[in-house]
Formats: sequence, structure tokens, C-alpha cells
Amino acid sequence: MRILITGGFGFVGGRLAEYLVQAGYQIILGTRHSISSPEWLPQAEVARISWDDLVALERSCDGVDVIIHAAGMNAQDCAADPLAALAFNGLATARLVAAASKAGVKKFIYLSTAHVYASPLVGTVTEETCPRNLHPYATSHLTGEHAVLSAGERGGFQSIVLRLSNAFGAPVSTDVNCWMLLVNDLCKQAVKIRKLVLKSSGLQQRDFIGLTEVCEVIESFIIGYAEPKQINIFNVGTGVSQSVFEMAQLIQKRCIQVLGFEPELQHKRGGVDKQYPTLTYRTNNLTSLGVNFKSQDNTAEIDKLLRFCQLTFTQKQKPNG
Repeated sequence: MRILITGGFGFVGGRLAEYLVQAGYQIILGTRHSISSPEWLPQAEVARISWDDLVALERSCDGVDVIIHAAGMNAQDCAADPLAALAFNGLATARLVAAASKAGVKKFIYLSTAHVYASPLVGTVTEETCPRNLHPYATSHLTGEHAVLSAGERGGFQSIVLRLSNAFGAPVSTDVNCWMLLVNDLCKQAVKIRKLVLKSSGLQQRDFIGLTEVCEVIESFIIGYAEPKQINIFNVGTGVSQSVFEMAQLIQKRCIQVLGFEPELQHKRGGVDKQYPTLTYRTNNLTSLGVNFKSQDNTAEIDKLLRFCQLTFTQKQKPNG
């Protein structure tokens, strides 16, 4: 089976490509750059994606069975340039959808975000919750979702939208910029400054999910989930929330085991005992299809991330003492 992953050199796309190659799939890494197969995945093909050229997009989709659309602008870039966010997350996705349909692609999996619902996420959130977030990151992804779902309704291919919660983990390469993500940033801090510095009290809750679990879910859809019941939108998270402070404490404990030291944990005082809105990110549609996580324990993913940070950020560091 030939699978095209757009954003294949990125944070989620790279890890997914690595995972699927190990599972025996033929992977094509989609990128806007003219580059060869990476050292971390030499057996993969590379396809240069011309997002503004529909004919070129059709050629990129030719002979592809499944497209996993993981390319997109991050939240910070979307906020800085809302028009570019709409042009890429929305319109470029629509062009890729049209090309995929013409090329006879059988399945199109779109990696969206839980933040289409709201920011911050609080309360109980299900697939039936109305998306209300007006941030350009959310609205542009919602536009992309509509393009994918509309093509599926017209019978172009099977369309699947996955709304990811707070994914984290080690990237496949030091070239991947993923350090704005909370867990990734904290692990980097632990290695570089031996501290975990929170910019808040850390009481806000999030549904953290490791990239390994994300890859497992996506492979489930490649295999064939969702076809009998015609469900198209899926929340992807563990369904178990924890506070940012609790996650920082877990990283602190894992540092002792993995790195041999305990970083100092700093957070804004005043509020540790106060109430903060809870979050329950329900994955009802996944559960209805029998998709279950092998593990809801984030320990292994954190350990892998800490080791990556140690290799990446300590080369020029001098030992303390």
C-alpha cells in the first residue's frame, strides 16, 4: 500500500512515516522542498508538493492509495498571518482534496486539532460539541476539514478527520521545530538549564497524548476502521486529563530515572489549592469503533523525548560542578 504523508518531514508526519515504514507500508514523504530521502528514513520516497499547481498535485497523488495530510501552519504562525493560515490550512487542503479525488485516491485522512472547539479547552468535549474557536489556527483548520468531508460526501474517497489533542514526543530529526509544545519545551528545559519553568500556576488541564499512540490510531484507520458506520470526525486523545503541573511533576520524576538528576520545578504561586475548570476530552467515536489505546501511560514517550533532548542539547554544555 502506497501512502503519501504531506508534511512528512515535520513533527507528526515524520514520526508517523517512521512508524508506518516499520509496519511494512510504502511511504512517500510530501514536502514543498526539493530534497532527497532523509537519513532517518532512507527507504522512503520523496515527492515535491506544489501547493498552487493542481496539475502537479494530481501527479503527486498518482498511484497513491491513502493520503495523510499532516502539513499545516502552526498556531503561532497562524496568529501572525491569518490570511496565510486560511490560504494554506484551508485552500491548499481543498486543492489537495480535489487532486486526490481526480487521481483515484481511496482514503484521505486529515490531521486537524482539538482546538477547533475552543481555547482553552474546558468542560466536556465530544465530537458533537460545536466548534467555536475564532483563532485563525482553528478557523483555518475547520475550513480544511469542510473541504475533506465535502469530498467524502460526494463519493470521491473515504474522508476521515482526526482532531488531535495535545500530542508530544521526540521528533525524528534535530531539524524539526517542535519546541513550542509544552511537554517538549519542558524536557528541553530540563536538559539545558536543569529547571522546569512554568509560565502559569500549571492548574489548567490538558489531554496529553504521545506520538506513538497517535500513530497507532492512524494506522487503525489505514487498516479499515470507520467504513461500516460511516463516521467521519474523531477526537484523538487519551480521554484522561491532567494538569500542566502534574505533567511537569511526571517529567521531573522521569529525569531522575533517565538523566540521573531532579530538575527544579518553578511555577507561579498563588492558586495551587484553587479550583480550575476541568477537561474531559471524550473519544466516543473512536470507542464506538473498538479503537483502544495499548497504553495511557506517558512515561515511555517522555523517556524517549528526554533522551533525544540529552543527545541534542548537551553537546556544547559543560557539566555542573
